Amino acid sequence: MVVPPVIYVLMRFIWYTSTKKFHYITEIGEEQHVCVCWHNELLMSPQAYRHIHKKQPASAIISSHFDGSLIASTLNMLGIRPLRGSSKKGARQVLLQAFKSIKSGEEVLITPDGPRGPRHSMSDGAVGIALKSKLPIFVMNYKTEKFWQLGSWDRFVIPKPFTHIDFYIQSISLDGMTLEEAKIYLSQKMLENTIEPSD
Repeated sequence: MVVPPVIYVLMRFIWYTSTKKFHYITEIGEEQHVCVCWHNELLMSPQAYRHIHKKQPASAIISSHFDGSLIASTLNMLGIRPLRGSSKKGARQVLLQAFKSIKSGEEVLITPDGPRGPRHSMSDGAVGIALKSKLPIFVMNYKTEKFWQLGSWDRFVIPKPFTHIDFYIQSISLDGMTLEEAKIYLSQKMLENTIEPSD
């Protein structure tokens, strides 16, 4: 498949031509996490993750749709192993894979509003995995000065080459929260430092 290598080259070109600043809202440390970013931030957030955790074994829950195949192949090039499935299709199987990955020491990456939205909605997946595994959540967001924004459901963001990107990194605990409380709290944290759509 030709498309994933092209996407990967584009990702890396934007990464290396941009200036970047990492804002650590909280320390991340070496503790294992469940990792999240919004679906429209998928071009840069996995690269930020791999920059911070260069050698940490990791997997990502990716939808079984065709566009999921493109994302899965691209993330593979970053050393992030795909787990195919979503909250609507193959949910039970992919959740079992996720817990198996966590038990083996991997961090699991999830887009809470993927694969079909609505944009910036909060599904049960990331929160449920974090609560059950008793792991904190590694939140990755970014803002960039110059970017293109697609007309897709998630208003996918593509930073322009040679722009400046601010990454916002934080570790949050969901200890003692119910599923619904945790979903509201995580959503609030993820919305603090994200790009609003230009309508």
